[in-house]
Amino acid sequence: MTVAATSRTTPPAKPSAPAPAPSARPAADWRIRFGALALIWGFSFLLIKVGTEGYAPLQVTLGRLLSGTAVLAVAMAVRRERLPRGARTWGHLAVAAFFLNALPFSLFAHAELTIPSTLAGICNATSPLWGMALSLVALSEDRPTRRRVAGLGLGFLGVLTVLGAWQGFSGLDFGGTAMALLASLSYPIGWIYVRRTLAGSSSSTLALTGSQLFLGTAQIALVTPLFTSAPDGFPLLPTLAVVALGALGTGLAVLMQYGLVEEVGPTTAQMVTYFIPVIATAAGVVVLGEQLSWNTPVGALVVLAGAALTQSRPRPGRTSGGRDGRAAAGDHP
Repeated sequence: MTVAATSRTTPPAKPSAPAPAPSARPAADWRIRFGALALIWGFSFLLIKVGTEGYAPLQVTLGRLLSGTAVLAVAMAVRRERLPRGARTWGHLAVAAFFLNALPFSLFAHAELTIPSTLAGICNATSPLWGMALSLVALSEDRPTRRRVAGLGLGFLGVLTVLGAWQGFSGLDFGGTAMALLASLSYPIGWIYVRRTLAGSSSSTLALTGSQLFLGTAQIALVTPLFTSAPDGFPLLPTLAVVALGALGTGLAVLMQYGLVEEVGPTTAQMVTYFIPVIATAAGVVVLGEQLSWNTPVGALVVLAGAALTQSRPRPGRTSGGRDGRAAAGDHP
């Protein structure tokens, strides 16, 4: 999630004007909050896996969005944020909610019915690669460089390594893996759409994100009864996993990243992306006992190296990830 800072030119203060009071510093150092954010997003894939043990994938997504929306609604009420105005803005937010929340969250939940959470976390790391490839087509201001094109090739070589292409993808569940990769592709589609349609909105980032999550919740609430039956009960562990997935990974994490972006800038805050697959892999192996072959971590490192190269910029001052103007909820699972 990227928030672009806006610069303003202000006249010099009068000599008699009192100096403004310094803003309150966060209680925790930004490095601690950075680490906490990486842990929250890294454990999201484990929580999805546990949630699907008691609920259908669409139900996991609905519970997740309900919890996340509730957290942002409280934050908006505390900060007295106003909802966006205009039917066009709400229409754009509905499209963003589909590509950044409803679709990828559902795809990841369906994927983890048949693939390990470790593989889902690594597939998520391909999102910057998809974003770079799409931005070259959809965003005329994003020019290819040798380094970024090399990063794109290196990243997809890493994907082939993770999937074990040299052994004919033996033992790979194609359906689940394809859904996880499509989920990571959905994110940059949504980012580009937001960049082209909502960058000039007068509403705050928090108001836009909270409204986007609300619309995503409404979309999933409409389709869930059509494709799933009501659960027989509410098993404790899967229920707690779904609530934590939404409240922490989709609600609190958004607020934490806002603070990081404001304090250390979008480029540094975006670095959390590279820790997510590492934590997701460790959590899947240690907590869930998932099996890990040598090509999975090796390929993941190659993917991350390629993704880092695709995010390099020829000039300072441009935000990482190919986005500016507004943040969007759903950049990470």
